[in-house]
Amino acid sequence: MLNEILKVLEKDARASYKQIAAITGLPEEKVEKTIKQAEQDNIILRYKTIINWEKVGDEHVFALIEVKISPKRDVGFDAIAERIYRFPQAYTVYLISGTYDLLVIAMGKTIHEVASFVSQKLAPLDGVQGTVTHFMLKKYKEDGEILSGKEEVKRQPLVP
Repeated sequence: MLNEILKVLEKDARASYKQIAAITGLPEEKVEKTIKQAEQDNIILRYKTIINWEKVGDEHVFALIEVKISPKRDVGFDAIAERIYRFPQAYTVYLISGTYDLLVIAMGKTIHEVASFVSQKLAPLDGVQGTVTHFMLKKYKEDGEILSGKEEVKRQPLVP
């Protein structure tokens, strides 16, 4: 039941209790109670709107930063990851497998702002061995939503 409700909200955070009830077949009161409990239990952390900032002329600069770190004894990667995710420029932080240990998605108003974050705050942290920064040049799709793309041309098939 909870998973059904969460799947609906994940696709459309604005779905009303009534709409979710209709989709899931559950009573509206049960949907409301379940959602409120999920919010209290920190299962639902927040509701998100995906905005194409490029269309309103208020673009942000994003960078993917691969971070190689030396894990601390008894706390592993968590202590350094926490120091990193507390920076306001750290939009997202993941522990990853492969050559690097953390993937940080940083956000700023300018490339200079993001570069300053990497060079002055992230790279000098105790335990950080190295970073590789990749600036995002264009977003095509975010959280399952296509941000920019060509409209599909619907042509009628030619009949001989």
